[in-house]
Amino acid sequence: MAPPVSSQTAPSSGFPVRRLRRLRRTPALRRLVAEARIGVDDLIAPLFVREGIDAAAPIASMPGQYQHTVDSLLVEAKRLISLGVPGLILFGVPVVKDPTGSEAWNPDGIVQVALKTLRQAVGDELVLMADLCLDEYTDHGHCGVLGPDGTVLNDATLELYGRVALAQAVAGADVVAPSGMMDGQVTAIRSALDAQGHDQEAILAYAAKYASALYGPFRDAVDVTIAGGGDRRAYQQDPHNRREALMEIAQDVAEGADMIMVKPAMTSLDVLATVRRRVGVPLAAYHVSGEYAMVQAAAAAGWIDGPAVALEQLLAIKRAGADFILTYFAAEVAEALGG
Repeated sequence: MAPPVSSQTAPSSGFPVRRLRRLRRTPALRRLVAEARIGVDDLIAPLFVREGIDAAAPIASMPGQYQHTVDSLLVEAKRLISLGVPGLILFGVPVVKDPTGSEAWNPDGIVQVALKTLRQAVGDELVLMADLCLDEYTDHGHCGVLGPDGTVLNDATLELYGRVALAQAVAGADVVAPSGMMDGQVTAIRSALDAQGHDQEAILAYAAKYASALYGPFRDAVDVTIAGGGDRRAYQQDPHNRREALMEIAQDVAEGADMIMVKPAMTSLDVLATVRRRVGVPLAAYHVSGEYAMVQAAAAAGWIDGPAVALEQLLAIKRAGADFILTYFAAEVAEALGG
């Protein structure tokens, strides 16, 4: 028996009855049927605050980004509010670094001072997130304390993460964001916060943070050099592996992470899409410094339309399943969207 004629085909002409281009004909039609959208509410701005400088310092490898003073940081935060950006995440650059990164939990450390200033000035108008790691604060550039053989000590580092989380929460952070990829970091941080009555502060876990070559400009921004030319491949996620990343994410969710993050974004779209199908907690993606710098460099050379490419990349991240995106393009995109 011959198969029935498809209702999608006009037998007389052989052309399809359904023409998908019909819904692409005008900008208004395309907007009407768009499956994924980028809005100002999807954006978080990563910002750097540096101790011991008198004016905001441009970051050469990240055009348009700065190491801020506390005062210039406050100006930028108010600009983000005016654009409708809902939050920012802070990274600190201290004057003093030591083997344990003790400035990370110093109540008078640069991030804590910045958080206090922001909280007093903007109240709850911005979600204040704080990156929780030790690499910016250690003299060896690793994300934890080192053993005699130079190996990062997982469990000894967890105790210090708890101190950092508490210092950030006391200073005014709404969200602490552990990025060191230590096993058990979410449990350690949640326990430290809850024990001191900070059960309302949320944890955004860098749950699948790949050991990527795309972090170079960021390390310029925070003045981090890993001692001896080393790397973080022994504790950050292996770029070869997707299933392992899913186990990392499942573990952080089981330990009580309120939100999870995948990083870098553009090279992890497969992970984002799979995670979105498997977990219910809010999912973030970090459009990292190298991804930003490549767009800026190509745009400066006249090879691409920088703003259009930036928006296209963020849309791809959103389409893959991210609920919100940490991106250095946050203010620029918010302006473009009419924030």
